[in-house]
Amino acid sequence: MKHGYPPQPFNTESIDGETKLADLPIKLDGEQLIVMPRNIQATLSNPMAGSKPPQEAVKPLPPQKSNSTPQHQPGDFPDEQPSKNRSRKPKAGDVESDPPEIPVPQLDGVLVLRVMPDDNSCMFRALSSAVLGSALDGMTELRSVVAQTIQAKPDFYTKGMLEKEPSAYCKWIQREDSWGGGIELSILSEHFDIEICSVNVQDCRVDTFNEGKPTRCILVYSGIHYDVCAVTPYPRADPGLDRKVFEVIRIEGEEMDGGALTAAKELCKGLQKQHYYTDTFGFDIKCNKCGAGGKGQQWAVEHAKETGHMDFGE
Repeated sequence: MKHGYPPQPFNTESIDGETKLADLPIKLDGEQLIVMPRNIQATLSNPMAGSKPPQEAVKPLPPQKSNSTPQHQPGDFPDEQPSKNRSRKPKAGDVESDPPEIPVPQLDGVLVLRVMPDDNSCMFRALSSAVLGSALDGMTELRSVVAQTIQAKPDFYTKGMLEKEPSAYCKWIQREDSWGGGIELSILSEHFDIEICSVNVQDCRVDTFNEGKPTRCILVYSGIHYDVCAVTPYPRADPGLDRKVFEVIRIEGEEMDGGALTAAKELCKGLQKQHYYTDTFGFDIKCNKCGAGGKGQQWAVEHAKETGHMDFGE
């Protein structure tokens, strides 16, 4: 059982099975309550699963190349993030059940989008499915790698860069409900010695991390969510046949990856037409406490600082 936004777990072991919702120690007061059988948790590793976990909010990905300093945006952390009831605009069910397909003849297949669950770990799931072959089992490992790297490089990963004390950041990022973004992608791309390309659906911009490596994987960023691109031998093939890491050959300034990145940008153009993204700077937000309204995540952050109100809806 989880409650609120981001979803916070109940200690169900301490709750008697006959206890009524009204008698729980935490009052929901209109918040969502998620109940999920323990024996189906493993199915979340299947990116094509029909059941959807709760919606999430993921911090905006800063435009950067691999040699730039990764930064977070205001309100990136759960204890500072005011948007409690914000759902992403992308209709994942439509894309999941009928994913766009871009032919990639040089790779003998089609490029498709593998949709990650909305559980605050979408970036870790997406990358884990590419570099470790598992969307579920590698999430803890990837979070641990991030924390260990930050601890090992205190002169680089400072409070100024992280916008949080490094020790607190390391503790935070290892929680299963913490969101990954540019800093994590920068660290993990170097750890796995792979180039990570993140294609932004809203403007088809490509942010590259650890640029120049002989292999790459491709993520799709839709404003507050990450998915992963895969080349599959034929439409609707079993995801177990996916290929998510692509060799890159560079000759005299030209690079060739079999057409994967070009296909990914074409796929994102299709997703853009389906409005599979959230404009975190321009979407309309309303404070559910006082009724005030504004535009974008930054307005919500400022309103929360001024009023202490933390309950927002899109």
